[in-house]
Amino acid sequence: MKIFQREQRSLFGEILDWMLTPLLLLWPASLALTWLVAQGIAGRPFDRALEYNVQALAQLVTVQNNRVQIKLSPSARDMLRADDSDRIYYQVLGPKSDVLSGDKDFPPLTDEEKPLIGDVRLRNGEMRGDDVRIAYTWVSVDPKFDGENGLIALVQVAETLEKRSTLASEIIKGVMLPQFVILPLAVLLVWLALVRGIKPLNELEQRIRARRPDDLSPLDDRVVPQEVAPLVSSVNDLLTRLKDSIATQKRFLADAAHQLKTPLAGLRMQADLALRQGTSTEELKQSLKQIGHASVRATHTVNQLLALARAENSGRLVVKQSCDLAELALDVVQDSVPRALDKRIDLGYDGAQPHSPSTTLNGNPTLLKELVRNLVDNAINYTPTHGVVTARVCIGPHGDTLELQVEDSGPGIALAERELVFQPFYRTLGSGVDGSGLGLAIVQEIARQHQAEVRIEDARPGHLPPGTRFTVRFEMGQAGQTG
Repeated sequence: MKIFQREQRSLFGEILDWMLTPLLLLWPASLALTWLVAQGIAGRPFDRALEYNVQALAQLVTVQNNRVQIKLSPSARDMLRADDSDRIYYQVLGPKSDVLSGDKDFPPLTDEEKPLIGDVRLRNGEMRGDDVRIAYTWVSVDPKFDGENGLIALVQVAETLEKRSTLASEIIKGVMLPQFVILPLAVLLVWLALVRGIKPLNELEQRIRARRPDDLSPLDDRVVPQEVAPLVSSVNDLLTRLKDSIATQKRFLADAAHQLKTPLAGLRMQADLALRQGTSTEELKQSLKQIGHASVRATHTVNQLLALARAENSGRLVVKQSCDLAELALDVVQDSVPRALDKRIDLGYDGAQPHSPSTTLNGNPTLLKELVRNLVDNAINYTPTHGVVTARVCIGPHGDTLELQVEDSGPGIALAERELVFQPFYRTLGSGVDGSGLGLAIVQEIARQHQAEVRIEDARPGHLPPGTRFTVRFEMGQAGQTG
């Protein structure tokens, strides 16, 4: 049970609840326990007084003419009865349970209780509608008898419990009244301790709020408590990744703007040329042709930018299913045949046939098809006329990978550039190939999301031109899954 209920969870409130709830719940239990202890403490001195009274009364029991008698003077009887708060009763029973003196309506003893000469005992009872405490003892009035066959008298003294209750109440007051002062003080001290303990979190919040929007530097974890240091470390890791992501986005936007500037400037220039006075029909057709070429280039660049953004933003949200990599590759090859024919390139597929269990992997078919398409388009772009482009899907040499290979008979890629070609907008200098420089960046991102490796090597080592072979290797733990 929580003492303070809130709509929104608060660390301060949670700690305060768990500290104050037991304190406030245990206080009534402490009160009840104190009352019980006080009752026991308050009863002890009055029990001893009762024992003294019954022993004193027992000394007045005598035997005359083989008859048990008690000689109680009027002054002694008045002293026994005298009490400002409680009523005192007494009773003396003879050997035949006849009342020799005192009050007749004492609660009787149980039959199982055996007499023991000189032993003073205490019990609780009720007389005339009041609870009483009774002290009693057995007296052997003739030393010649052993207490079993001789003359035995029972002496009892009872007292009401008013003084005991009064003393117990005084003890309770003496113990509990200071707690009424201590308890609020304890709550106040707990509150102040929590305020002081949570102050570093408030200071951390203020430092974060005071930061400029562009300040992504790590937080200082040396000025926070040890328990908060892991949280600060996690925030610093998030800030670092966010800083890298923003830097990548800024660089990407700058490169994208630069890449789109060229075709758009070409479009504007060709439009201005077409609008000049005196432009011939042939010149107008040439301008329109250049405008069409620039628009195609701009459209291709925009599509590639969208594809890269889609691949990067998929992340963990990418939906995977059972895919036939050979079928995807064959579809892309068939779709690319018209473009290859325009360049007089021999484009074909050579590898495992579709619908084979060995070519199945767990992945996103849309992204994987985009990967294959970019590799095939890249190969067609860099392969000269009458060249050869081949796509294949096969099992790796060690039988533990499923490989997608796309090779061409183009000029190849120098070793120094094989890492650079995966960067967005990077293009090999001197190639003369028109493109956006985003295709291989898309391939790399999609492969990363499928835990695959992309490698570049010469298709025909030792020959000129050496050609290029791109190999995307999927682990068998990934290939063959049908989740």
